[in-house]
Amino acid sequence: MVRTIFIVSIVVGLTLPLVAQDAQDGQQGVGALGQSVKRAAAPSGPTPRLPDGTVDLNGLWIGGAAVSDMEREGGLKPGEVPILPAAKALRDSRKEPDDPYLYCMPQGVVRGQPYPWRFVQNYTDRKATHLFKLEEGNIHSFRQIFMDGRKHPAELDSSWFGHSIGSWEGDTLVVDTVGFNDRFWFDRRGHPHTEQLHTIERFTRKDMGHMEIKVTIDDPGAYARPFTLTFNARLSNPGDELMEYVCQENNQYGIAGGHPNPLAEPAK
Repeated sequence: MVRTIFIVSIVVGLTLPLVAQDAQDGQQGVGALGQSVKRAAAPSGPTPRLPDGTVDLNGLWIGGAAVSDMEREGGLKPGEVPILPAAKALRDSRKEPDDPYLYCMPQGVVRGQPYPWRFVQNYTDRKATHLFKLEEGNIHSFRQIFMDGRKHPAELDSSWFGHSIGSWEGDTLVVDTVGFNDRFWFDRRGHPHTEQLHTIERFTRKDMGHMEIKVTIDDPGAYARPFTLTFNARLSNPGDELMEYVCQENNQYGIAGGHPNPLAEPAK
């Protein structure tokens, strides 16, 4: 029962912001389970830059990744993802209650959630050596992107976010990542990958409030050829910040572990 309630609460929590996200650039209300969300249009002024002239990617962003179905949300037609037969069979056998994300595991790359995320860059006139992408979802996840010209190590231990190196192509940040494990799902539909996965992400801030994110997936273990997904993110509303999001697998704190909150008012 506890597991069922936990899964339902997460799915509902994911659904509400996702529906609200559909109204990103308008003052229109969005109905969802009796609730309504209004979001002002994102600003469209000039693209900001750091003192050295580099495009400023700092800011709190919403969207820009796959949630339910990377094929549909990434701008592809049904069946256009060149998935290999074994990978397709694996995807089709997966059930949403088995999604690792629902057990507090990191979401990896390509996938996102309808929660904000933030880029952190240097604000000085020196070239950045690192860039960080902070995620609100699950366990306060973060990605470290090396900007100092290093190469991928010859040997890597597989990980949820892999090893990322970044560079600039004009005004586009290009992030090359390898060294993934095969545990996370690309989306709630269950698109899989293997440890051969290699991603190239291209982040382009189109103006003050809009960012285009193109993700090329190259994984010969699961897909017949490389393919590219296109997502769009928008700057969050002024005053918004990342919120604390704590998720721990098999958390037995509180009522779930038989320990009621002593500060709670007694039931009437």
